[in-house]
Amino acid sequence: MNYAQLFSHYESKLDEVGEEPESLAYTFRALKKLTLTDFVLLLTKEVTKDDENLLELIFQQLAHHYPAQYIIGKADFHGLELMVDPRVLIPRPETEELVDLILAENPTENLSVLDIGTGSGAIAISLVKAQPNWKVTATDISLDALAVAQENAHKQQVQLSFIKSDVWENIDGPFDMIVSNPPYIAREDVEEVGLNVLHSEPHIALFADEDGLVIYRQIAKRAAEFLTEKGKVYLETGYKQGQQVKDIFQTAFPEKRVRVLKDQFGQDRMVVVDDG
Repeated sequence: MNYAQLFSHYESKLDEVGEEPESLAYTFRALKKLTLTDFVLLLTKEVTKDDENLLELIFQQLAHHYPAQYIIGKADFHGLELMVDPRVLIPRPETEELVDLILAENPTENLSVLDIGTGSGAIAISLVKAQPNWKVTATDISLDALAVAQENAHKQQVQLSFIKSDVWENIDGPFDMIVSNPPYIAREDVEEVGLNVLHSEPHIALFADEDGLVIYRQIAKRAAEFLTEKGKVYLETGYKQGQQVKDIFQTAFPEKRVRVLKDQFGQDRMVVVDDG
């Protein structure tokens, strides 16, 4: 049997269990460090015994809804390669859009930034990588997540501070900017979550009480205490939550402008608090 035939066999089985067939080739190529050309040339060749075993192992993990990024041990985010494992969420493309927005709207070289719920450190590390003079503090309630974020910061050779904190618990301000991509999936929306996410990614970083809004309310309640006079807030939200999160922050900041911005798919995805 050649590689193309074996891939086709496993890909059809992945499709049957609701997983992306393309994830098999993606994972195999990453583990074998194959270029696309190398991979294409391989397809017509006879499968080696070692690769047959490897593909079976990859298939079994994917079929049991274990994400490709966890198998590989890394994920691409904003041009960076970040370590990921079940201690942290796999960073999403929509979060890259939040990073792009922050960098586009804040060309200033010296800002102090607080990232609440940093997870793998994706947002915080990307910001410092692009703006090395920013003073960024990354927090998370999970020591496991902070360990991953610290390792990613070390590998990316960036300097930032890490604090274990449940929202405002151990924080001293003020900051020019507060950023957060908090848990925001309502518990009743569990059916909307993919099986590989539900089975493998940390639920503490996915789900939140009060229709997914509890962390936004906690941030809004005290954000003004930790912001400079011209300080801004940047948030990622669920696609159904834009208006609700806007209302929460407009109440907390009646004198500031609160915007809801859409992602590349036209879904409400970001809420920004600033002076307009």
